[in-house]
Amino acid sequence: MNYRTIDDMNKAILGRLPIFPRDINLIVGIPRSGMFPANLLALYLNCRVTDLGSFVNGHIYQTGERGQYIDAREFKKVLVVDDSIASGAAMAQCKEALKDFEGRYDIKYCAIYVVPEKKHMVDYYVEVVPSPRYFQWNIMNHMILKKACFDIDGVLCVDPTVEENDDGPRYRKFLLNAKPLFIPGAEIGALVTSRLEKYRAETEQWLARNGVKYGKLVMLDLPDMAARRKANCHARFKAEEYKKSEYMLFVESNPVQAAEINGITHKPVLCTADFKMVFASQSVLYNIKQGQYLPWLRRIALKIRNRLQR
Repeated sequence: MNYRTIDDMNKAILGRLPIFPRDINLIVGIPRSGMFPANLLALYLNCRVTDLGSFVNGHIYQTGERGQYIDAREFKKVLVVDDSIASGAAMAQCKEALKDFEGRYDIKYCAIYVVPEKKHMVDYYVEVVPSPRYFQWNIMNHMILKKACFDIDGVLCVDPTVEENDDGPRYRKFLLNAKPLFIPGAEIGALVTSRLEKYRAETEQWLARNGVKYGKLVMLDLPDMAARRKANCHARFKAEEYKKSEYMLFVESNPVQAAEINGITHKPVLCTADFKMVFASQSVLYNIKQGQYLPWLRRIALKIRNRLQR
């Protein structure tokens, strides 16, 4: 699995900063993922920044004055930035939108991360990252979540306080009113939580109210919290569900449990404590499925699957 964090992106840009010409005087970010690297490049190159739509309309952001614009015609050398290129469709669409501007501006194109076969689509790139690729800034909307397991407390919502965790009325109140944390835009394959089965109704009510889409909810079937503490099986319980072949990612908030789940399953675990990926241990089967080993076999399998789905 090729995973990059926001910190990875920043370090990669700084490491490759000399490749960018210093006569660029305007950075144009492709919304929305391209806006973050566009702002970083504008900061490091000390030039103005705007988004694609504003540029097309002839405006850029005025430094220090929110909501104010200045005329873009005074800028000639423009760098259009996106976070990544995979299929190349988004970059091709962007170039089509700007084709009438090429006579007025010297436009160059950049992507921070590119797959090897799409390097030719841009004038500048920062790092070649083969597929499959996952990024911190868009993984919560990625289609991989359909094959992911999520914990609930510390991931979808805050953890209960010591006072709230009484296995009684205060805990039920917490379950119904917990503050949301990371609510994905894509459907999750399975929610796997150490919450007790007897709290399923409260949990389902909270999930529905907060718009969480998921395939199934797996809960710990023990009589009470005292039994749960005695069993002390949080990571093992979660790993048992994650070991099933259809799942490709587990999202967990506790770093210790994240490492233990990875050690049991040999599959990657995304830890929301720092949004780092724990994949010190990966199975050969997982790597084949992800295309890390025998990538040609994965391409053949995808072609067969696509034909069967037609």
